[in-house]
Amino acid sequence: MAKIQQKKEKPMIKKFPKGFLWGAATSAHQVEGGCLNNWTEWEKKNALRLAKEAEEKWQKWQKEKFSEMFNPANYISGRACDHYHRFAEDFDLAKTGGHNAHRFSIEWSRIEPEEGKFNEKEVEHYRQVVLALRQRKIEPFVTLWHWTHPIWLEKIGGIKNQKFIFYFSRYTRFLVERLGAKINFWITLNEPNVVAAQSFLRGVWPPQKKNLRDYFLAINHLLTAHQKTFLIIKNLFPRAQVGIAKHQISFQVLQSTMINKLAKKLGDYFWNKRFLKKINYQQDFIGLNHYRRRIVEKGLYRKTEERLTDLGWEFYPESLFQALVELKAYEKPIYVTENGLADADDFQRKEFLFRALSALYSAKKIGVDVRGYFHWSLLDNFEWDKGFWPRFGLIKVDFKTLKRTPRSSFYFYRDIIKRNAL
Repeated sequence: MAKIQQKKEKPMIKKFPKGFLWGAATSAHQVEGGCLNNWTEWEKKNALRLAKEAEEKWQKWQKEKFSEMFNPANYISGRACDHYHRFAEDFDLAKTGGHNAHRFSIEWSRIEPEEGKFNEKEVEHYRQVVLALRQRKIEPFVTLWHWTHPIWLEKIGGIKNQKFIFYFSRYTRFLVERLGAKINFWITLNEPNVVAAQSFLRGVWPPQKKNLRDYFLAINHLLTAHQKTFLIIKNLFPRAQVGIAKHQISFQVLQSTMINKLAKKLGDYFWNKRFLKKINYQQDFIGLNHYRRRIVEKGLYRKTEERLTDLGWEFYPESLFQALVELKAYEKPIYVTENGLADADDFQRKEFLFRALSALYSAKKIGVDVRGYFHWSLLDNFEWDKGFWPRFGLIKVDFKTLKRTPRSSFYFYRDIIKRNAL
């Protein structure tokens, strides 16, 4: 009796459009090293406290795996990855990984270390960074403010002082006049809602002052600062594309009760929608920073205890789909400017990439105008108040020797980019 041959189904190919941008992201304070800003001052004052608090803050498995969290030196950014001096080497690696775009930030405190005194030498440094990307055919996405600012500005209140708007606008004009001819994409602010909440609602980031009034002042100053700098950039270079990198959470209701629906509505409005709605006519694109969802249960936003990343965040890459779909209403092009996970052993990153990019593909299929994806991060880096132990990089960094080693997921991502498909 002849065997019946079972037909093998061809795997489905999820093809991305020609010209889709693929890359990774960094921020100056987290990778450059040698910074002198409001964060470096805060680190020195709080490193010992953060090391002591790690005992209570983290789970047993995290403390066993990342014992460096108990060392105060973990919380001092210092030379970080020394990307300031090694950017060409790092961009060579990005090019090897197939990246055709890269997001980075400019450190304001280098450009204007003293109020009104601008450093042309540092402007030239960033010009060389942009040229290095251009020489490798990598499109620069330049962030003007990724949470850090000069010490002189922090001394008068930082983002809660209305003068922040004037100073940020002046810094933007100075920089864009000098670098704008080489840059097509500008991101004015990174996650304004996150830094305002962490600083003034939770009171855990500099200046560590819980104050609801200061929170709303900070949000409103950042909002106005974006609107003004948007106009500055567009007046100088009308064809430039300007947006922000906005942190969005996917709020999901499991039980459709009145209190859960109300909690989701409030979360969506105050966290996801309010800022974007107010700047909708002053943005050419939306940069989406997305890491996780929040389950709404009994009117509260609970954490899941299922599969977790090294930081204890839920492993659920599919939440990117909801975050993208919810941005469709703004009718703007979208670039995923941050998306990733802490995974020191690189056990989960390949699966994360595949599932997150599948979610992105599904969003495109239903008409969401998403045009690029930047994984966070290119390199292991300094993760703010958590220090060096969370490892987000496609490239592993030995912080003692500064040796760079691409992880297995780096090559997995490279192959996706090469095919322009899943």
